[in-house]
Amino acid sequence: MGRAISNINPAQVRPLFLWVGIFEINLFMTNTEFKIPETNENFAELLNEQFGEDSLTGSVVKGTVIRLTPDFAMVDVGLKSEGRIPLREFGQNPELNVGDQIEVYVDRYEDKDGQIVLSREKARREEVWQDLEKCLNSGERVNGIIFGRVKGGFTVDLNGAIAFLPGSQIDIRPIRDITPLMGISQPFQILKMDKVRGNIVVSRRVVLEETRAEARAELIGDLKEGSILDGVVKNITDYGAFIDLGGVDGLLHVTDISWKRINHPAEVLSVGQTVKVQVIKFNEDNQRISLGMKQLENDPWQNVADKFKVGDICTGKVTNITDYGAFVELEDGIEGLVHVSEMSWTRKNVHPGKIVSTSQEVEVKVLEVDADKRRISLGIKQCTPNPWAAYIEEHPVGSIIEGKIKNITEFGLFVGLSDEIDGMIHLSDISWDKAGEEAVKDYTKGQDIQAKIIDVDVEKERISLGIKQLSEEAVAGALESLKKGDVVKATITAVEDKGVVVDVNGLTANIKKADLSKEKANQNLDNYHEGDVLEAKVTSVDKKNAKIGLSVKALEIEEEKKALEEYSNSDSSNSALGDALGKALKKNA
Repeated sequence: MGRAISNINPAQVRPLFLWVGIFEINLFMTNTEFKIPETNENFAELLNEQFGEDSLTGSVVKGTVIRLTPDFAMVDVGLKSEGRIPLREFGQNPELNVGDQIEVYVDRYEDKDGQIVLSREKARREEVWQDLEKCLNSGERVNGIIFGRVKGGFTVDLNGAIAFLPGSQIDIRPIRDITPLMGISQPFQILKMDKVRGNIVVSRRVVLEETRAEARAELIGDLKEGSILDGVVKNITDYGAFIDLGGVDGLLHVTDISWKRINHPAEVLSVGQTVKVQVIKFNEDNQRISLGMKQLENDPWQNVADKFKVGDICTGKVTNITDYGAFVELEDGIEGLVHVSEMSWTRKNVHPGKIVSTSQEVEVKVLEVDADKRRISLGIKQCTPNPWAAYIEEHPVGSIIEGKIKNITEFGLFVGLSDEIDGMIHLSDISWDKAGEEAVKDYTKGQDIQAKIIDVDVEKERISLGIKQLSEEAVAGALESLKKGDVVKATITAVEDKGVVVDVNGLTANIKKADLSKEKANQNLDNYHEGDVLEAKVTSVDKKNAKIGLSVKALEIEEEKKALEEYSNSDSSNSALGDALGKALKKNA
């Protein structure tokens, strides 16, 4: 019986001593004889007789297995009656024998069968709580298993005691999938405990931070550029991946994953994957680490000049399309650019995506190789015949062609020569006698015309045409018959603000207002009409541009000089008249 009393909690014993004091006072006042028990065991028997056995309820006591049944273990804990414990509380295959000493939890004293209700499971839980309290006080870590998910976090089994793991305490960084962390034993730190409410809060993050700090200090101490390490992909972003090196993270940029083009790191990496990386940059001040994977492989650009030479025809795959061209992969890690201007001989000002598509196999020609800048210029159109050269071979300079006007612009006419090639007639090559808007007003879009090929630039893909050149032989003949100083008859075809337009043997020329007469009164344009015939002197001949200069005034001055010379050479009798005429001419000049 003394064994049972030794397991009584202090809080349960305190009322007993209070009763003993009252009992002694009563004895003194009534002079009643009372013999104090001489042994502790007799004293224990007295207490048990006076207070009963309810004081052990909720306590953990030691008991002896006295009998085993298929479903229960009968245990004597030194009370009036034995208790029983279901065998399932000892596990699936309990190693339990009669006479074994075990610790049990006194749940209540009598059930409907008059037996004490004991629990091995609750006793074990009490043991666990005591151990956990020691760990909390000492700061020692405990092992547990994450086995469930609840609102705001997860449940953890701490060797029988259920603890709460908040979501913010599961890892240093937020993680999307914790499935790999569930069902395995791992260390936790107890943050707080409340036995009355049965609450335990634990943290996995605190353990990771402590471990990470230790590993980080050790790793950074040995870290240097060029070091080759094993790491685990922790997170993937659009611009790269964060690699856990064991206590410290490094950034693996997307451009350092592979020598070949990668649009997104997820094409090559996955979270949790173990990779081998090289430290390519380490900043000791902010402890930022830049990593690379492709640096562990041979650089494919080292011998690129030997593999690809200017003029080679290669086959590649389109990997990326931009506004300015398309990138073509010639082999792993080596790409070349096909500029939009090198894609088609005839399709101009179109997006490269309308000519090629991603993953398309294309034939290209190597135009330029710059190994130092890691650039290769390619061309697609060079792998097909040049339609400009083919057209000029059939239609050399001087040929007369027929075509349809495709467009009229401020600087000329565009004429379709074939399905792919256009030629241009500049404003200055439309007419000999008209310019600007006057030259194109007689033409409309879609009109069929004839023109002469006057110039070709195959490299710039230009063919210059002319309409006025169709009549250049007749014009050249007319110009050949004229020379400076000739006097010609000019028929007025138009009167303009600055002078008149005249026709001379099929040639169109302009006579300025100031050249119409030496007399200002005769320079009035109102005196001239279309169809009038004027005599004028040829002042210039420009055979190259098929232009002549005319002046009525120059002719008048020349005639007056001749008249003056005739009068000067006449008889002396006429000298007075000659002198008078000379003075008059000088006065009007």
